[in-house]
Amino acid sequence: MKSNAVVTIVACLAMAASVVRANDSIQAREQVLAPGRPMLIGVDYYPEHWPRDRWETDARLMKEAGFNTVRLAEFAWIDMEPNEGRFEFGWLDDAIEVLAKHDIYVILGTPTAVMPAWVARKYPETLRTKADGTRVVWGGRKHNCYSSGAYRMLSQRIAQAMAEHFAKTPNVIGWQIDNEFGGEACHCGSCLAEFQDWLKARYGSLDELNRAWGNHFWGLKFTTWGEITIPDYATDREWVMGNPSACLDWKRFITWQQARFQAEQAEVVRAACPEDFVTHNLMGLFSSLDYYDMAADLDFVTWDNYPIWSGKPDIPYDSSLAADVMRGLKQRNFMIMEQTAGPCGWESFGRNPWPGEIRKIAYQQLAHGSDGQIWFRWRTCTVGREQYWHGLLGHDGKPLRRYREAAQTAQEFRKLESRLRGTTVVADVAIVYDYDNLWSLSFQPGFAGNSLQAAIKRYYHALTRAGVNVDIVNRRADLSRYKLVLTPDLSIMPDETARKLDAYVKNGGVLLADCRTGVKDERNLCHERTLPGLLSPALGITIEEYTSLGSDSWYKVATSDAGSTYTAIQYADWVTPQAAKAIAGYPDQWHMKPFAAVTRNEYGKGKAWYVGMVAKEDAFYDDLTRWLLEDAGVKPVVHPPLGVEASMRQGQGRKLLFLMNHTDEPKTVAVPQGRPELLSGTKTAESLTIDRFGVAVLEL
Repeated sequence: MKSNAVVTIVACLAMAASVVRANDSIQAREQVLAPGRPMLIGVDYYPEHWPRDRWETDARLMKEAGFNTVRLAEFAWIDMEPNEGRFEFGWLDDAIEVLAKHDIYVILGTPTAVMPAWVARKYPETLRTKADGTRVVWGGRKHNCYSSGAYRMLSQRIAQAMAEHFAKTPNVIGWQIDNEFGGEACHCGSCLAEFQDWLKARYGSLDELNRAWGNHFWGLKFTTWGEITIPDYATDREWVMGNPSACLDWKRFITWQQARFQAEQAEVVRAACPEDFVTHNLMGLFSSLDYYDMAADLDFVTWDNYPIWSGKPDIPYDSSLAADVMRGLKQRNFMIMEQTAGPCGWESFGRNPWPGEIRKIAYQQLAHGSDGQIWFRWRTCTVGREQYWHGLLGHDGKPLRRYREAAQTAQEFRKLESRLRGTTVVADVAIVYDYDNLWSLSFQPGFAGNSLQAAIKRYYHALTRAGVNVDIVNRRADLSRYKLVLTPDLSIMPDETARKLDAYVKNGGVLLADCRTGVKDERNLCHERTLPGLLSPALGITIEEYTSLGSDSWYKVATSDAGSTYTAIQYADWVTPQAAKAIAGYPDQWHMKPFAAVTRNEYGKGKAWYVGMVAKEDAFYDDLTRWLLEDAGVKPVVHPPLGVEASMRQGQGRKLLFLMNHTDEPKTVAVPQGRPELLSGTKTAESLTIDRFGVAVLEL
């Protein structure tokens, strides 16, 4: 008989082993390229749309293409619960079994983006209420109210029933909660009451809320919580009726509400399927929700990428930006859950991807941290709203050009898979992307045409043209690891953020700030300070006045040595250098001659730049980028010609340089010599010619 001490030791060892296994399981599910599992490549598939005798053909064609993953069921609630409480999973079992025979994994979507008709009929309060007080008519997507207790209960129940039923299905490996959160906000009494309760928890007292919202203006003070209404923040009007601070809190509340809805389903799924990953398909630069908060509960982020709509092929740097935003949400590699497979559209469809573009689009995401690739959709639907949202297969179901290009891409990804494991984008440059600022500027842009995303794109595109990788981070991120940090349009500047940026420069970092920096606090109220507020010492400037420039107005801008000239449009700060040096100014406007357009300040061990205008020319941002990179000591590996994008993944002692030609003509790039090009199996010379829409992957 074992002694108590031995029993205790054995029990402790067993518990420790259990904890290690649990931790290993958690770490594995937080990776798209999980240990022991191949890269997930495949399609979004809807077996319920097609005859059963077609399922085998589809699975065989997927297998032949090199696909090993499908997403299923995210719109199939009515097929799984045709009547309340009666679940029918047999058809889905059969479909998953067919896929399993062809070694295809399954990601299941909880189907709560579309409620069955019986839900709307039996529980009308689950339908969203429009701003005019009428309920939406059932018959589309995202028609639910997120405050409805009935809808939350029904959603958790279908998610739990699915998770428990498929918990032991070997090829079910992950879950997508709902589909593309967002949509119109609900204005029902329940949502209003929840908003009021949320504000109570946030502010504690009406006096504090009235101060935080500046309700002494226009005499808009509340005397009871019940007087609070949903703010009118419609941005399609010439001016916004709602209090900007109230509007900001309403946007924060909407994110909280939908994050809770997601978390409730994630909890029941994880309880039944602890080894499966849980994710959601976000939408890149979609701006209605704070994706940092939405991503917090996910194992890893997936997102939906549709860069092709109309016109001729262009240079889709916005898709790279969106990818970097997605990677930055958790500082972790992501997966594409829906990728462009053909012309997109509902009422009318856009441009068909030209030969080579489907492959090139997939490589662009791979280069920026995607570890998995799912095309939307497998076959173009013959019915419903998305008859013109084309898949890899057309309406006829034949495996033609788009299918063959996706198959080529899948096979090449398999070839790269072992080299990709353990790698991600490692950047020396970061751009701060903040949803409070994004929303605040949508209510009050300050000057016509201003938006956070527009401001970020000016710098991001220039850095991409320079061949430099960028991390996108929120204002709470640790910035110490970056050599260069850009904070475009950071109008909302809490004191904590200002002190962090000041310390970053003082400790040796290079900072770029620009128009409207430091105007407001976290409540969306203007600081009672001369701009740029607490950043004045680091930037070495003061801004006592500023002006917008109308569509028919512009200023000439010239560097201090008169070597380059540019055009200021939309806006200009009247920047007075204090410790800073004026790098550019306004030589032709008598009233602007005392002021600088661009400044550079040496502060502590670092340097801080300020751009007090919006430039018309890309050349300005290219020149500025060159100056910033020189100050920060950041050197691109290659200097790509216009239209060629470079991105580096590294880790496990490896560096992989991706080069993607976004144009329909060959491009030649100077590259490091004697390096393996992994797709062709050749070694590089002094330069490399990349065919139209072509891709090269160099191991450095």
